[in-house]
Amino acid sequence: MSLGPVMVDLEGLELGAEEREVLQHPAVGGVILFSRNYFSPEQVTELVREIHALREPHLLVAVDHEGGRVQRFREGFTLLPAARRFGELYEQNAKSACELARMAGWLMARELRAVGVDFSFAPVLDLDLGVSKIIGDRSFHSTPDPATRLAHNWMSGMRDAGMAATGKHYPGHGAVVADSHVDIPVDDRTFEDILMQDLLPFERMINYGLAAVMTAHVIYEKVDKLPATFSPFWLKEVLRERLAFQGVVFSDDLGMEGASVAGDMVARAEAALEAGCDMIPVCNNPQGTRQVLDGIVWQDRPVGHLRLARMHGRQPLRREELLADPQWKQAVEKVARLKDETATLPL
Repeated sequence: MSLGPVMVDLEGLELGAEEREVLQHPAVGGVILFSRNYFSPEQVTELVREIHALREPHLLVAVDHEGGRVQRFREGFTLLPAARRFGELYEQNAKSACELARMAGWLMARELRAVGVDFSFAPVLDLDLGVSKIIGDRSFHSTPDPATRLAHNWMSGMRDAGMAATGKHYPGHGAVVADSHVDIPVDDRTFEDILMQDLLPFERMINYGLAAVMTAHVIYEKVDKLPATFSPFWLKEVLRERLAFQGVVFSDDLGMEGASVAGDMVARAEAALEAGCDMIPVCNNPQGTRQVLDGIVWQDRPVGHLRLARMHGRQPLRREELLADPQWKQAVEKVARLKDETATLPL
């Protein structure tokens, strides 16, 4: 069975009978975990094991685990600083800050791989332009060069730990005040302005081998009337053709308000796939998930399946092996020092 284009969520700490049935649906290709699905490393390891055992190739298991405000697993995991902390350190010593970003990316990915999670939706490539509260300190920097250098090192650390990276939120969410979770953001800048600012980290990271991007539910009104998630211009003409991106395109959660302009849940799903998305998360809306699975019309795309298969985690390890690893212990100690904004660089 190939990986379908729909990513679904779960209700609690264990798989229910109905959820097992949903995960067997041919349109499903992945599962995203949230804080409600986490109690301990041991519990989530068993949950991921059960999900993986349901199908072959196994369903992708993902989580939002950037650090700072967005880290779903906390107790038993290293608490990672927000991306902005690395940007602040970059102003002191760019080389050291990049080395720390690489180490933190490795630590994040290695801890998740030790419980079986395939990948985290990270790093954030949005620029912090001083207006977006939903992005804010999730961004490495306000300018493209430092943001890209730090994100590149973070991605390299993830890769060393056996995890593919996902850059978000393409083509950039940092210039709008509205939060696409609860509103429909509109960016009034020209394509040229976006090209020379927000798109630069994406373009450079693609050249560095970025495996996936996640789209923004943002309307760039001087470019296209549709949010990027539903825009063939942004996904096919710019991302695939101009930037020559060959990886996975994830939409952001289709249950968000920013996606509502496309219609009901089935219409959103089909519009996102038609525009060029490979996988579409549908979260926090069990009824909407069922509507999508029952109503979606989609074609099995061999190329899309191959792209998604590359998101499977590599370098599996047991948590006992992780805890005995001197590299892990050293990384945990250095990350702990990052919380102290008055401390010298922990290298």
